[in-house]
Amino acid sequence: MTRQNTPAPLTEIWRGSLLESQHHGHAVVCNGKGEIVHSWGNPDQVIYPRSSCKMVQALPLLTSGAAARYGLNSEQLALACASHNGARIHVDRVSRWLDQLELSEGDLRCGAQMPRDKEVMHGLIKTDDSPCQIHNNCSGKHAGFLTLAQHLGAGPEYVEIDHPVQQACHEAFEEVTGETSPTYGIDGCSAPNFACTVTGLARGMGWFASAHTRSTRSDEAAVQLRAAMAQHPELVAGEGRACTALMRDMGGKVSVKTGAEGVFVAILPEQELGIALKVSDGATRAAENAIAALLVSLGVLDKDSPSAKAYMSAAITNWNGIHCGEMRPAAELQF
Repeated sequence: MTRQNTPAPLTEIWRGSLLESQHHGHAVVCNGKGEIVHSWGNPDQVIYPRSSCKMVQALPLLTSGAAARYGLNSEQLALACASHNGARIHVDRVSRWLDQLELSEGDLRCGAQMPRDKEVMHGLIKTDDSPCQIHNNCSGKHAGFLTLAQHLGAGPEYVEIDHPVQQACHEAFEEVTGETSPTYGIDGCSAPNFACTVTGLARGMGWFASAHTRSTRSDEAAVQLRAAMAQHPELVAGEGRACTALMRDMGGKVSVKTGAEGVFVAILPEQELGIALKVSDGATRAAENAIAALLVSLGVLDKDSPSAKAYMSAAITNWNGIHCGEMRPAAELQF
């Protein structure tokens, strides 16, 4: 473990006997009290959590009473926290959710996106059809926003910063991170994304991890959301994705979530620990590698599991299938 102001080595790319590339960044592990247990790089680095904080954005959906009013189930709560592939299991459920609200695809504000799921994507291409907003990887989160907006009797432009939905998200974000957000940016799905330190994000995940030790409405909501994610890993991301593979291999005991530009978080309820990391150059491969390494080090992911082998010690092969090297966590990251 290192404690410094500059980014620390997180992931190494080896080709033969040469360290060919290296990804640096920041990582923090916090306990349920918000205290730093481990850190690498600069714990005070200010970042955008991007999609890694969707479970925080979903808190008002439950604490407001909206989820109970509309009878949302655990699958819908998982989708509210998801960055999904746009597979049939995702788009069909989001479509039914909108029907339940007596709303349509046009009420979403996330924008149309070509689905990552190959079957659905190829189907659109073959029929010369265009993707719609339900295919957007954030459509579940936005269905949650619409549910909250309808519950509050608020207007349709729910992604605006002064809208009651986003004001509720802002309040929840600052509550769980224990910080006053210094700024916000507009995410890929058009919703505001509030900034915090890496420590603040890890503190928030530690708060989620220890929520079962408390009994406020927010704590009960946190338990429901983290449980929904762990129970439905295929809805949080999808086949071929790190979030889904890691949660499956940890048997529902840990919830993890990726975010754009090299962010990854984890919620460990049994240890009452939260993890947050940010890769400085935004590399997804490094974020996946680093989170897998930390989960192995903390004893919740078997180093011989399929996901650990795929993301922590990934072999590098060329087009002829020849083994050329490997991606591995930096020695500094392991403890």
